[in-house]
Amino acid sequence: QLEDSGGGLVQAGASLRLSCAASERTFSSYSIGWFRQAPGKEREFVGFIGWRAINTNFADSVKDRFTISRDNDKNTAYLQMNRLKPEDTAIYYCAAKYYRPSRDPGEYDWGQGTQVTVSS
Repeated sequence: QLEDSGGGLVQAGASLRLSCAASERTFSSYSIGWFRQAPGKEREFVGFIGWRAINTNFADSVKDRFTISRDNDKNTAYLQMNRLKPEDTAIYYCAAKYYRPSRDPGEYDWGQGTQVTVSS
């Protein structure tokens, strides 16, 4: 089970850090993906971090602004979002996938999501 948190309302240019806490005791065996869904749009890939935290991958729209990290001792992953833009406004979801990461949302188990709103 995953619990997303850390969303909120911020101004453009601000930073925000989302957390994804897992109850799974084998958290270190799971890759963590972050996805987002804006109103009226499809859910889209944001980034992932592999189960060994060696590799990360990001969508082009965020790769120079967002980073992902994880603390396996705390069963928690983080999405650090910098220089936020109004177009980043969406519900953000963390998701877990056993072992190898993927950009395909269909391969993940999902958290409940947290709202991020960026005002101009």
